Amino acid sequence: MTTDSSSTSTSAAGGGISTFKGQERALRADRLGTGGLLLSVLAATAPLMVVAGVMPTTFAVMGIVGQPLLFVVLGVVLILFSVGYAEMSRHVHNAGAFYAYISRGLGGTAGAGAAVVALVAYNALQIGIYGIFGFEVSGLLATYADVEIAWWIPALVAALAVGLLGWLKIDVNARVLGVLLVIEVLLVVIFDIAALADPGKEGLSLHAFNPDTLTGAGVGTALCFCVAAFLGFEQAPVYAEETSRPHVLVPRVMFFAVGGVAVFFALSSWALTVATGPSAIVGTAQKQSAGMLFFLTESRLGGTFTDVLHVLFVTGMFAALLSFHNVVARYAFAMGREGLLPAAFGRTSGTSGAPGTGSLLQTAVAVVVVAAFAIADDKPVGDPTAPVLQLFTWLGNIGALGVILLMAAASLSVVVFFVRRGAAGAQAWRLVTSALSGLALLVIAGYTVKDFEVLVGAGPDSSLSWVLPGVIGLALVAGLFLGLVLRARAPEKHARIGLGNEAFQLDKAASS
Repeated sequence: MTTDSSSTSTSAAGGGISTFKGQERALRADRLGTGGLLLSVLAATAPLMVVAGVMPTTFAVMGIVGQPLLFVVLGVVLILFSVGYAEMSRHVHNAGAFYAYISRGLGGTAGAGAAVVALVAYNALQIGIYGIFGFEVSGLLATYADVEIAWWIPALVAALAVGLLGWLKIDVNARVLGVLLVIEVLLVVIFDIAALADPGKEGLSLHAFNPDTLTGAGVGTALCFCVAAFLGFEQAPVYAEETSRPHVLVPRVMFFAVGGVAVFFALSSWALTVATGPSAIVGTAQKQSAGMLFFLTESRLGGTFTDVLHVLFVTGMFAALLSFHNVVARYAFAMGREGLLPAAFGRTSGTSGAPGTGSLLQTAVAVVVVAAFAIADDKPVGDPTAPVLQLFTWLGNIGALGVILLMAAASLSVVVFFVRRGAAGAQAWRLVTSALSGLALLVIAGYTVKDFEVLVGAGPDSSLSWVLPGVIGLALVAGLFLGLVLRARAPEKHARIGLGNEAFQLDKAASS
């Protein structure tokens, strides 16, 4: 075997010798520790957006007082999911995460289907946030600067800013995300304490944790709303290649994230019921809508605190935009490296080691979609119909459905992966937890599809009830078709699906 000296260089980040092509096709290691990884994934949960937006909507639309208990139930389901998912992360280190795991368990064709679903779902989640972000920034400017601008202007500015940050080193991104996240959480905790210190007429009632509050037809749909609040924790394996000890850090961060999010959201939603009183929470949410949190803080913590909360509501959304952007860019990188996208996507950029082409792709898609909604928006400035009720709601629920289905498929792949390796006995309890969580996630996905018109605010006869979830179906069909074509025409590429850096090693061996 010969070595081309022109293709070798010393990699300080990696601590050794690597090929130049290898550097292009591998994310930089040792960029993230436990704290940076945890902050990167938690930023996607956008805690203030959930407390100010998702929780009031769930109370108002579903009329379910027991939302705090739903967060506990979902926390248990997702911890069960994380047991097998985390164990899988010890064996597979790949920025493709979901689709890499599904490839290892269910085969390359299934992995290709999952890859396209993941790319569409995370793009939808990220782009949807631009709607509510633009609307809120427009509202802040009108309130505090007496300047009226259309929602799409700050949305497009944010898209360009996120795209620029996406080109920087991931540890720089983690610091930006970390500062914004910590401030968000601190402000919500202050509200929680204030609500418990100054409860409504019913006092410190624990009624919201009563199982009797989870009866009625709206429970399944309320689960769909609440599960979206957790999205982000599952992104930890996406950054595995950029950590120093992925087999240790990724599982640790996942359990911290799921447990922390479940407790934080359960307590915060309980604090909302305490502040209004359990009997009044639904009516207050229906009256105040997304302004409920700000309504409750103003009477307890004053106007200045509420103004700061409004600003941090916006910066928290920006943090979520950046977090999802980083994930999409890394999925595109992994797909390019393994032949599911053009090879240009499978290379990192210059000194930052970031997946630059994937970042450009995500930014371009975001700008095009936001521009399309802006062109179609014929409502006056300040009307939330297009940015919030369409862009945010439609794309957010499309993305959530895609990720729920990916988690269910990943649960099945964990079982198959360890059974095929002859490790079913040693991993028995993990296989049981994966099977249970997979079934639970399929039930939630079923409710999501069944009640999609409720989730997006459409009528029962609206075509949106099948067109929007059909986007995920089309992505799956397109991905499976791509996998079948590769298996028939380029079996060597099909064999590399899900291999990550190992795929590069195969290329290197073939060219030597």
